[in-house]
Amino acid sequence: MKRIVFFATTVLCFGCQHREAVDAQPQQLASEAKSSPNDWLPSSTTRQIVVREGYVFSYHEKYEQAEWVAYELKASDLKGANFDRPFFIQDPKVKTGSADWRNYKKSGYDKGHLCPAGDRKRSKKTFDETFYTSNIAPQRHDFNEGVWNRLEQKTRYWAQKNGKLQIVTGGVLREGLRTIGKEHVAVPEYFYKIIRNDTGGKTKMIGFLVPHQKSNRPLYEFVVPIDVIEQKTGIDFFPVLPDAVENRLERNADYKDWSF
Repeated sequence: MKRIVFFATTVLCFGCQHREAVDAQPQQLASEAKSSPNDWLPSSTTRQIVVREGYVFSYHEKYEQAEWVAYELKASDLKGANFDRPFFIQDPKVKTGSADWRNYKKSGYDKGHLCPAGDRKRSKKTFDETFYTSNIAPQRHDFNEGVWNRLEQKTRYWAQKNGKLQIVTGGVLREGLRTIGKEHVAVPEYFYKIIRNDTGGKTKMIGFLVPHQKSNRPLYEFVVPIDVIEQKTGIDFFPVLPDAVENRLERNADYKDWSF
Protein backbone atom coordinates (compact mmCIF):
# COMPACT_ATOMS: atom_id res chain seq x y z
CA MET A 1 0.00 0.00 0.00
CA LYS A 2 1.58 3.28 -1.08
CA ARG A 3 0.55 6.68 0.19
CA ILE A 4 2.12 9.88 1.48
CA VAL A 5 2.79 9.08 5.11
CA PHE A 6 4.56 10.16 8.26
CA PHE A 7 7.41 7.69 8.28
CA ALA A 8 9.96 6.57 10.86
CA THR A 9 13.47 6.21 9.46
CA THR A 10 14.84 5.23 12.81
CA VAL A 11 17.96 3.10 12.70
CA LEU A 12 17.67 0.19 15.11
CA CYS A 13 21.41 -0.42 15.30
CA PHE A 14 21.48 0.00 19.04
CA GLY A 15 23.67 2.79 20.31
CA CYS A 16 23.91 4.45 16.88
CA GLN A 17 22.63 7.92 16.17
CA HIS A 18 19.06 8.07 14.99
CA ARG A 19 16.31 10.42 13.97
CA GLU A 20 12.99 9.77 15.63
CA ALA A 21 10.76 10.72 12.70
CA VAL A 22 10.59 12.78 9.54
CA ASP A 23 7.98 14.27 7.26
CA ALA A 24 8.79 13.21 3.72
CA GLN A 25 7.47 12.66 0.25
CA PRO A 26 7.62 9.11 -1.16
CA GLN A 27 10.66 9.82 -3.34
CA GLN A 28 12.55 11.14 -0.32
CA LEU A 29 11.65 8.06 1.67
CA ALA A 30 12.96 5.73 -1.00
CA SER A 31 16.24 7.64 -1.15
CA GLU A 32 16.71 7.57 2.61
CA ALA A 33 15.85 3.88 2.76
CA LYS A 34 18.80 3.00 0.54
CA SER A 35 21.17 4.12 3.28
CA SER A 36 19.16 2.62 6.15
CA PRO A 37 19.25 -1.05 7.14
CA ASN A 38 15.81 -0.60 8.67
CA ASP A 39 13.58 0.40 5.78
CA TRP A 40 10.85 -1.80 7.16
CA LEU A 41 9.38 0.49 9.83
CA PRO A 42 5.68 1.34 9.38
CA SER A 43 3.94 4.63 8.80
CA SER A 44 2.53 6.50 11.80
CA THR A 45 -1.02 7.82 11.78
CA THR A 46 -0.32 9.91 14.92
CA ARG A 47 3.05 11.55 14.37
CA GLN A 48 4.16 10.43 17.81
CA ILE A 49 7.00 7.97 17.28
CA VAL A 50 9.18 7.05 20.24
CA VAL A 51 12.55 5.32 20.05
CA ARG A 52 13.93 3.08 22.75
CA GLU A 53 17.02 0.92 22.75
CA GLY A 54 15.04 -2.27 22.27
CA TYR A 55 12.07 -1.19 20.16
CA VAL A 56 10.28 1.67 18.40
CA PHE A 57 6.59 2.52 18.68
CA SER A 58 3.91 4.89 17.44
CA TYR A 59 1.69 6.05 20.31
CA HIS A 60 -2.00 6.78 19.83
CA GLU A 61 -3.14 9.12 22.59
CA LYS A 62 -6.81 8.74 21.74
CA TYR A 63 -6.69 5.02 22.57
CA GLU A 64 -3.93 5.30 25.23
CA GLN A 65 -1.67 2.67 23.69
CA ALA A 66 0.70 2.15 20.80
CA GLU A 67 -0.83 1.59 17.38
CA TRP A 68 2.29 -0.41 16.59
CA VAL A 69 5.48 -1.58 18.24
CA ALA A 70 8.39 -2.62 16.01
CA TYR A 71 11.56 -4.47 16.89
CA GLU A 72 14.12 -6.89 15.57
CA LEU A 73 14.42 -10.32 17.13
CA LYS A 74 17.50 -12.54 17.03
CA ALA A 75 18.35 -15.70 18.90
CA SER A 76 20.78 -13.69 21.04
CA ASP A 77 17.91 -11.51 22.27
CA LEU A 78 16.39 -14.56 23.96
CA LYS A 79 19.49 -15.42 25.97
CA GLY A 80 20.20 -13.66 29.22
CA ALA A 81 19.68 -13.66 32.92
CA ASN A 82 16.29 -14.27 34.47
CA PHE A 83 15.77 -10.67 35.42
CA ASP A 84 13.31 -9.66 38.11
CA ARG A 85 10.17 -8.13 36.65
CA PRO A 86 9.92 -4.41 37.48
CA PHE A 87 6.68 -2.57 38.15
CA PHE A 88 4.84 -1.07 35.19
CA ILE A 89 5.39 2.70 34.98
CA GLN A 90 4.32 5.53 32.69
CA ASP A 91 6.58 6.33 29.78
CA PRO A 92 8.38 9.69 30.13
CA LYS A 93 9.11 9.77 26.39
CA VAL A 94 5.42 9.93 25.42
CA LYS A 95 4.81 13.68 25.13
CA THR A 96 1.05 13.37 25.64
CA GLY A 97 1.53 11.01 28.59
CA SER A 98 1.06 7.24 28.46
CA ALA A 99 -1.74 5.60 30.39
CA ASP A 100 -1.39 5.10 34.14
CA TRP A 101 -1.14 1.44 35.16
CA ARG A 102 -4.04 2.01 37.57
CA ASN A 103 -6.41 2.02 34.60
CA TYR A 104 -5.93 -1.74 34.53
CA LYS A 105 -6.56 -2.28 38.23
CA LYS A 106 -9.67 -4.42 38.81
CA SER A 107 -10.52 -4.07 35.11
CA GLY A 108 -10.52 -7.79 34.47
CA TYR A 109 -7.75 -7.40 31.86
CA ASP A 110 -4.04 -8.23 31.90
CA LYS A 111 -1.38 -5.68 31.07
CA GLY A 112 -0.53 -7.39 27.81
CA HIS A 113 2.95 -6.75 26.46
CA LEU A 114 3.26 -5.78 22.79
CA CYS A 115 7.04 -6.19 22.68
CA PRO A 116 7.34 -9.15 25.09
CA ALA A 117 9.80 -8.97 27.96
CA GLY A 118 10.99 -12.44 26.97
CA ASP A 119 12.14 -11.06 23.60
CA ARG A 120 14.42 -8.45 25.24
CA LYS A 121 16.55 -10.55 27.59
CA ARG A 122 19.90 -9.49 26.18
CA SER A 123 20.25 -6.78 28.85
CA LYS A 124 18.53 -5.54 31.98
CA LYS A 125 17.87 -2.19 30.28
CA THR A 126 16.05 -3.61 27.25
CA PHE A 127 14.12 -6.00 29.50
CA ASP A 128 12.97 -3.19 31.80
CA GLU A 129 11.95 -1.00 28.84
CA THR A 130 9.15 -3.40 28.03
CA PHE A 131 7.41 -2.47 31.30
CA TYR A 132 6.49 1.06 30.24
CA THR A 133 2.73 1.40 29.92
CA SER A 134 3.22 2.59 26.34
CA ASN A 135 4.12 -1.03 25.52
CA ILE A 136 0.97 -2.69 26.85
CA ALA A 137 -2.66 -3.12 25.86
CA PRO A 138 -5.62 -4.61 27.75
CA GLN A 139 -5.77 -8.34 27.10
CA ARG A 140 -8.02 -11.05 28.44
CA HIS A 141 -6.01 -13.40 30.63
CA ASP A 142 -7.07 -16.49 28.67
CA PHE A 143 -5.94 -14.72 25.46
CA ASN A 144 -2.68 -13.35 26.89
CA GLU A 145 -1.65 -16.67 28.40
CA GLY A 146 -3.23 -18.71 25.62
CA VAL A 147 -3.21 -18.14 21.87
CA TRP A 148 -1.19 -14.89 22.06
CA ASN A 149 1.49 -16.60 24.14
CA ARG A 150 1.57 -19.48 21.64
CA LEU A 151 2.20 -16.98 18.85
CA GLU A 152 5.00 -15.32 20.83
CA GLN A 153 6.61 -18.70 21.45
CA LYS A 154 6.34 -19.61 17.76
CA THR A 155 7.95 -16.28 16.83
CA ARG A 156 10.92 -17.09 19.09
CA TYR A 157 11.24 -20.48 17.44
CA TRP A 158 11.39 -18.80 14.02
CA ALA A 159 14.05 -16.34 15.24
CA GLN A 160 16.21 -19.25 16.35
CA LYS A 161 15.58 -21.20 13.15
CA ASN A 162 15.63 -18.45 10.51
CA GLY A 163 17.88 -15.76 11.98
CA LYS A 164 16.90 -12.13 12.48
CA LEU A 165 13.22 -11.28 12.29
CA GLN A 166 11.56 -7.89 11.95
CA ILE A 167 8.34 -7.75 13.93
CA VAL A 168 5.48 -5.25 14.03
CA THR A 169 2.62 -5.83 16.45
CA GLY A 170 -0.32 -4.10 18.11
CA GLY A 171 -4.05 -4.00 18.60
CA VAL A 172 -6.52 -2.97 15.90
CA LEU A 173 -7.72 0.45 17.09
CA ARG A 174 -10.99 2.00 15.98
CA GLU A 175 -13.90 4.12 17.19
CA GLY A 176 -16.42 2.53 19.54
CA LEU A 177 -14.19 0.06 21.36
CA ARG A 178 -14.83 -0.80 24.97
CA THR A 179 -12.56 1.13 27.35
CA ILE A 180 -11.17 0.68 30.86
CA GLY A 181 -10.08 3.10 33.56
CA LYS A 182 -10.37 6.83 34.04
CA GLU A 183 -8.26 7.46 30.93
CA HIS A 184 -10.48 5.27 28.74
CA VAL A 185 -7.85 2.82 27.54
CA ALA A 186 -9.29 1.05 24.50
CA VAL A 187 -9.71 -2.72 24.51
CA PRO A 188 -8.93 -4.03 21.00
CA GLU A 189 -11.16 -6.71 19.50
CA TYR A 190 -8.25 -7.99 17.40
CA PHE A 191 -4.49 -8.08 17.75
CA TYR A 192 -2.06 -8.42 14.86
CA LYS A 193 1.53 -9.50 14.41
CA ILE A 194 3.54 -9.11 11.20
CA ILE A 195 6.85 -10.90 10.80
CA ARG A 196 9.48 -10.38 8.12
CA ASN A 197 12.64 -12.35 7.44
CA ASP A 198 15.35 -11.58 4.87
CA THR A 199 17.66 -14.54 5.44
CA GLY A 200 19.60 -15.71 2.40
CA GLY A 201 18.63 -12.71 0.29
CA LYS A 202 15.01 -13.83 0.12
CA THR A 203 12.30 -11.77 1.76
CA LYS A 204 9.34 -13.54 3.27
CA MET A 205 6.52 -12.19 5.41
CA ILE A 206 3.62 -13.55 7.38
CA GLY A 207 0.73 -11.72 9.04
CA PHE A 208 -1.56 -12.82 11.86
CA LEU A 209 -4.89 -11.28 12.82
CA VAL A 210 -6.11 -12.84 16.05
CA PRO A 211 -9.53 -12.24 17.64
CA HIS A 212 -9.23 -11.08 21.24
CA GLN A 213 -10.72 -14.18 22.82
CA LYS A 214 -9.75 -17.59 24.12
CA SER A 215 -8.87 -19.94 21.30
CA ASN A 216 -7.39 -23.39 20.82
CA ARG A 217 -7.30 -23.07 17.04
CA PRO A 218 -3.96 -23.73 15.32
CA LEU A 219 -1.95 -20.59 14.65
CA TYR A 220 -1.95 -21.01 10.87
CA GLU A 221 -5.71 -20.42 10.87
CA PHE A 222 -5.04 -16.79 11.86
CA VAL A 223 -2.73 -16.09 8.91
CA VAL A 224 -4.09 -13.32 6.65
CA PRO A 225 -2.65 -11.18 3.85
CA ILE A 226 -0.87 -8.15 5.31
CA ASP A 227 -3.12 -6.05 3.06
CA VAL A 228 -6.03 -7.08 5.30
CA ILE A 229 -4.25 -5.79 8.40
CA GLU A 230 -3.41 -2.54 6.61
CA GLN A 231 -7.05 -2.05 5.70
CA LYS A 232 -8.17 -2.60 9.29
CA THR A 233 -5.52 -0.37 10.88
CA GLY A 234 -4.88 2.34 8.27
CA ILE A 235 -1.14 1.68 8.69
CA ASP A 236 1.26 1.17 5.79
CA PHE A 237 3.66 -1.47 7.09
CA PHE A 238 6.35 -1.46 4.42
CA PRO A 239 6.06 1.93 2.69
CA VAL A 240 9.47 1.99 1.00
CA LEU A 241 9.44 -1.44 -0.58
CA PRO A 242 9.20 -1.33 -4.38
CA ASP A 243 5.55 -1.53 -5.42
CA ALA A 244 5.86 -4.89 -7.14
CA VAL A 245 7.61 -6.48 -4.15
CA GLU A 246 5.25 -4.95 -1.61
CA ASN A 247 2.15 -6.01 -3.51
CA ARG A 248 3.39 -9.56 -3.98
CA LEU A 249 4.32 -10.03 -0.33
CA GLU A 250 1.39 -8.22 1.26
CA ARG A 251 -1.29 -9.99 -0.77
CA ASN A 252 0.08 -13.41 0.02
CA ALA A 253 -1.42 -15.55 2.80
CA ASP A 254 0.59 -18.67 1.99
CA TYR A 255 2.44 -19.93 5.07
CA LYS A 256 4.37 -22.79 3.44
CA ASP A 257 7.68 -20.97 3.99
CA TRP A 258 7.11 -20.97 7.76
CA SER A 259 7.38 -24.04 9.97
CA PHE A 260 4.28 -24.65 12.06
